[in-house]
Amino acid sequence: MIELQINTTQNVNINFTAASVGERILAYIIDWVIKIAYIVVAFQIVFNLFEWDKAIDEMDGWSQRAIYMSFLLPVMFYSLVFESLLEGQTIGKRIMKIKVVKIDGYQAGIAEYIMRWFLRIVDLNMMSGIVALIVIVTSKKSQRLGDMTAGTSVITLRNNVNINHTILEELEDSYIPTYPNVIKLSDNDARIIKETYVRAKASRDYETLTKLRKKIIEVVEIKDFNDTDIQFIDTILKDYNYYTQGM
Repeated sequence: MIELQINTTQNVNINFTAASVGERILAYIIDWVIKIAYIVVAFQIVFNLFEWDKAIDEMDGWSQRAIYMSFLLPVMFYSLVFESLLEGQTIGKRIMKIKVVKIDGYQAGIAEYIMRWFLRIVDLNMMSGIVALIVIVTSKKSQRLGDMTAGTSVITLRNNVNINHTILEELEDSYIPTYPNVIKLSDNDARIIKETYVRAKASRDYETLTKLRKKIIEVVEIKDFNDTDIQFIDTILKDYNYYTQGM
């Protein structure tokens, strides 16, 4: 297992375990089983149930190719769509409990997913995935070319505490939130904020607390507050839990 030490924008090191080659291959196989199942079912329904085969036979070559390509679009964009919708996971990755993350500790975005998807042409489609396999094995951060370009890696979620567990705060029933804009944060953002906050508070690293407070204000877009750095960050974490637990 390769340990990934991710340095966040708050200069805090967080350790993750990179997904093994075996886990990534199994996730890839599961995804392809799903793609093949879709192709079989889609073609059976359209060509057998609706009997379009005769109509298509009468079309010119370009029209036939266009129809076939339209059926293959979900297969072509499968990984891009699912990684965008499931925050770094396809169905295969979710089953294998692995996911794509940025190497700066934050959740990957659509730009990173597009870059990874585009470079699948080189990584996975050329030489039957041999390129991806060689690059992952030789990379220090277990990255394929798409990951290196997008600044991402694939980590395992096995034997780790669930993110929701790491960001939970005890709230009284009468708790009243202060900053509703905290819903702009993701679970990953809240986890990083809490880990940074706990470490900086324990070591009395007030400079980091100030930087963290400024970053939160920038992301969450808060204009008015009267609390100290510690009180402010503590309130942010409690407010985040208040709104997300209630959803």
